[in-house]
Amino acid sequence: MSDVTEPVRDPLTILTAAAADLARTADLDLALERLLRCAVEATGATDATVFLQDPDRLGLQLAAFAGMAPDAADRLATAAADAGHPIAKIARGEPAEEAGAAGDALALPLVVDTGGSEVILGVLNASAPVGRPFEPGERAVLGAFADLAALGIDRARLSATATERSDWFERMAHTDPLTGLANERTVGRILELELARAARQDTEVSIVMFDIDGFQATNREAGHQAGDDVLRRVAAVLAESVRLVDTVGRIGGDEFVLIAPGSAGLTVARRVLDGIVSLPAVAGRAVTVSAGVARFPTDGTDADSLIEAATAALAQAQSDGPGRAVVSPTGEANPG
Repeated sequence: MSDVTEPVRDPLTILTAAAADLARTADLDLALERLLRCAVEATGATDATVFLQDPDRLGLQLAAFAGMAPDAADRLATAAADAGHPIAKIARGEPAEEAGAAGDALALPLVVDTGGSEVILGVLNASAPVGRPFEPGERAVLGAFADLAALGIDRARLSATATERSDWFERMAHTDPLTGLANERTVGRILELELARAARQDTEVSIVMFDIDGFQATNREAGHQAGDDVLRRVAAVLAESVRLVDTVGRIGGDEFVLIAPGSAGLTVARRVLDGIVSLPAVAGRAVTVSAGVARFPTDGTDADSLIEAATAALAQAQSDGPGRAVVSPTGEANPG
């Protein structure tokens, strides 16, 4: 028999290691599970669980557990859903005595300070060692673990909120807020990239300029709200009509642009015109758009010359009548 014994890890050492692990673990569920394992080891608890209050979901959600089987954790989660259960009461902010905390278990609120007020994010629940309640020192250690869990949860939620805001600002930087299509800045950048790619691969790029016929008259007669509705409906048709490789954006009041790799610009433009025909009239006026098509490198070898050629074709289409498409430089008219 070996005389070598495993060294005893004191609660402070375990707590310190748990704090370091929490600071370095990005996955909240994994971090909480590891934290609970440390809490069990540091206090001799038979098991421990963390329940969270999600502002977007009703009731308490079981987030992590240690020292118990999954079915036992599920049974505890079901019991905690009862408003009279000690865990549910602690989550509502009731004192432990009023919550009826049993001597063989300890439920602690996970509290953070938000804007000067305390917010309960959830509950850490631990079962005492068999045959005895938690000692005061063990309760203090569990309180420290509860604080660590609260900090980890709060950090994860703040990080998620920051990511969502960053994504929102990123979308706003690249999209038109009214229609959700690419904005002028994004269209310009994509056009430059597509032209560079086409030049390297010796392929074509089509650019189509769209303009809503009689849009100013619609604004005057039906109001800007109706005009905005027309813009959104036209944008929806554009988004539904283009291919996955195409880019469509809004670059002016009622001006839209399509960037179509290859020579399919006129085909896609006709598809858009056909879709616009099905839109309902506004203020007694049918909604139609005119389109001007230009192609790289036939009609221009850079963004400015292509836009100029497509704009000239658009002007020709508008002079020919509503709902038409014209290809530069031939001036060939095509009914919408």
